[in-house]
Amino acid sequence: MQFQQSRRYLFTSLLIAAGMVLLTGCQTLTRSNSQASSALAASPSTLSFGTVQKGKSASLSETLTNTGTSSVTILDATVSGTGFTFSGLTWPATLTAKQSITFTLAFAPTATGSSSSTLAVVSTANNSPLNIALSGTETAQGQLSVSPASLNFGSVVVGASAPLTGTLSATGSSVTISAASSNNSEFALSGIPLPTTLTAGQAASFTVTFKPTATGSTSATLSFSSDAANSPTAQALAGNGVAAASHSVDLSWNASTTTGVVGYNVYRGGASGGPYSKIDAALEASTAYTDNTVSAGQTYYYVTTAVDGSGSESGYSNQTTAVIPAP
Repeated sequence: MQFQQSRRYLFTSLLIAAGMVLLTGCQTLTRSNSQASSALAASPSTLSFGTVQKGKSASLSETLTNTGTSSVTILDATVSGTGFTFSGLTWPATLTAKQSITFTLAFAPTATGSSSSTLAVVSTANNSPLNIALSGTETAQGQLSVSPASLNFGSVVVGASAPLTGTLSATGSSVTISAASSNNSEFALSGIPLPTTLTAGQAASFTVTFKPTATGSTSATLSFSSDAANSPTAQALAGNGVAAASHSVDLSWNASTTTGVVGYNVYRGGASGGPYSKIDAALEASTAYTDNTVSAGQTYYYVTTAVDGSGSESGYSNQTTAVIPAP
């Protein structure tokens, strides 16, 4: 009887010991699961690209952060829908606790109207897959207009130049003008920096200068390249080169009443009252002189002097003025 009781006591002790081991094991397992918690968070949680013009694209940054206490490995990422792409995110990529990774998402619309998509990120995190909502709207391309449709410079003296102004306007959506070119070097564009962007309803002025290098009629096309639906936008140019007019000034004066006068000198100045410079190569015996060295658009002031046989020269006569017309 005593032996049997002893065995029962021993068995009970073993059970109690075994229970302690099981309990200790359960406590350890529960603590381990708490330490291994993991989660992946997106910032921002959704991405809206707003309105994007057809033919253009918009990019936004996205950040993934491991908010848990153990490492997370990104295993895969896929984007649904059309027009949305991402770059800068490769896998497998392991993020330690609190570590982040930033990458880029882009929207290049393929259809007019609103578009939506989802970026699904598969990882070892407890909340995998992580879904990030994407949205964007496509608008039609803008239109670029040029006013006036043509510029005519009329007649311009060869070697001289004449400017005319024009205006560029954007309608519908914004338009970026990237370049401009003329197929005739006698017409030059200025006054507008390129590239330049015009918002819908905005206008910008420019200048075209015509500088003919030869006589005769000439024409050109000024083309503006842009992201508008009607690119390139063209303006017609025309002009006529003419030879410079030949001008001269005919002078005449009353003869001097002084005894012994044998001739006259002719003087010319660029300002009223002088100073004057002698322009006759030799003493003028008559009372007339033609000045063939004048330029168009200038004003000249003339005086004369009388010279006697001994070479003595009188003072200046009254001044006369000659205004030379522009060509």
